[in-house]
Amino acid sequence: MANLRQPNANEATGTFNRSKSVVPMSGICTRCVDGCRGNCEIFKSSFRGREVIYPGPFGEITAGADKNYPIDYSHLNIQGYAVGAVGMAEGMIPGPETARFPNVNTETEYGWDKKVKMKLPIFTGALGSTDIARKNWEHFAIGAAISGVTIVCGENVCGIDPQLKRGSDGLVKESPEMDRRIALYQKFYDGYGEMLVQMNVEDTNLGVAEYISSKHEMDTIELKWGQGAKCIGGEIKVKDLDRAIELKKRGYIVTPDPELASVQEAFKLGAIREFERHSRLGFVTEEGFHAECDRLRDLGFKRITLKTGAYSMTETAMAIKYSSDAKIDLLTYDGAPGGTGMSPWPMMEEWGIPTFYLQSLVYEFAEKLSKRGKRIPDLAMAGGFSSEDGIYKALAMGAPHFKAVCMGRALMIPGMVGKNIGNWLKEDDLPKTVSEFGHRPEEIFIHFEELQEIYGNDMKEIPLGAVGIYSYAQKTKVGLQQLMAGSRRFSLPTLSRKDLMALTEEAAKVSGIAYVMDAYRNIAEEILDS
Repeated sequence: MANLRQPNANEATGTFNRSKSVVPMSGICTRCVDGCRGNCEIFKSSFRGREVIYPGPFGEITAGADKNYPIDYSHLNIQGYAVGAVGMAEGMIPGPETARFPNVNTETEYGWDKKVKMKLPIFTGALGSTDIARKNWEHFAIGAAISGVTIVCGENVCGIDPQLKRGSDGLVKESPEMDRRIALYQKFYDGYGEMLVQMNVEDTNLGVAEYISSKHEMDTIELKWGQGAKCIGGEIKVKDLDRAIELKKRGYIVTPDPELASVQEAFKLGAIREFERHSRLGFVTEEGFHAECDRLRDLGFKRITLKTGAYSMTETAMAIKYSSDAKIDLLTYDGAPGGTGMSPWPMMEEWGIPTFYLQSLVYEFAEKLSKRGKRIPDLAMAGGFSSEDGIYKALAMGAPHFKAVCMGRALMIPGMVGKNIGNWLKEDDLPKTVSEFGHRPEEIFIHFEELQEIYGNDMKEIPLGAVGIYSYAQKTKVGLQQLMAGSRRFSLPTLSRKDLMALTEEAAKVSGIAYVMDAYRNIAEEILDS
């Protein structure tokens, strides 16, 4: 088997090995020379210390862990059929003239009672207090709104707002950054999807739920236990000493301690160039979880969702059992490896249950609870998805419980690409990869005129990053329609585990999906014997 991961050197941390010959376990060059000029992680850590833990430049990139796990979704294939068609629109008789892939319905919905509809079974990962999220929010939010999918506004947005105002009780009184984010999404919201605001320990202590329920009357809020990238609290980096001190006074964990004289001197000398702001670890109890859900409903929230990470089997079971009992509207599981760029690199690479294994466990637990008469909350899977084949496989593998796939970098990248095309146009500096299609937005973006027809004069308020997300969403929609039509499934609820086959016996054992040499064998044998 090939190495799952080579430690001690990765582009994410700006490190590399001098030698091509490397010890697999340690990642150290087989011949480590006294006098080497670098630049493996051990070399760089010798003078930059803790900085090397994180991908960089921090806040300016997204990064995805590259550990190659023994089994993933590529070990499944999609079944194709030559007969039949299920899930077609009411009154439509299946046949060659009606069973066309554009007629596949890609809409989904989630919620315990008050459902939220989405035009596609995808939504964004948590775009919270990081610079990437803040700088690109206009593109992300409007892109999600015009695409008809949910966007998740992540943790700590109020807590790091430079213009945050708190009352005498320490709770949020005014947060212009949160106000801006909500307004941008709602400006182009057309009834599909919604904006979720996440809450961690700090957000709860700051009274974020009270703020958005009273000022913005939002219907849904999301509790957060963790994510697939890390099992510690969310973090950002701060390059300003005064800002670091301010965040510490707001109650955050800031390291190194910006109030220490030695740290301040090191910062002035340039040895310390940045500070880390961390959130606290949550402590989950069944009683506390139910009490918090009751409190949030008393504040007026119609829906409560939960995001949890790649924790052990114990927490995996806790999440689905507690969510079932508390009537959670959407439960999202996020598998390892993480892809954020805002987490410790070793944790992104080495921590947690990988996505394929985690979804297999969640499906198993959902079936056990369902057979006992428990209603299963609508589920979503996150953890490395980027294309329509992965979406199909996750929904079919988790049928009927999984309703959507949560995407991190895959929905951020189109926003950044579209934004950058706009900047390159202004600077007359289009790369050849773009200029081959034209030199105006109308020529470059295949869906620009379509959006122009829909939004008319409002089109000038839609940034090109949002057009990029819409374009990616439409590609995903058409690709999903084609795959579904190939397996004669014309609506998402008709997908089933039988529409997949495992390519290896190990993948079949983990997932419960039939091995390729066994799938439909009984029916095939009946045909041969008839």
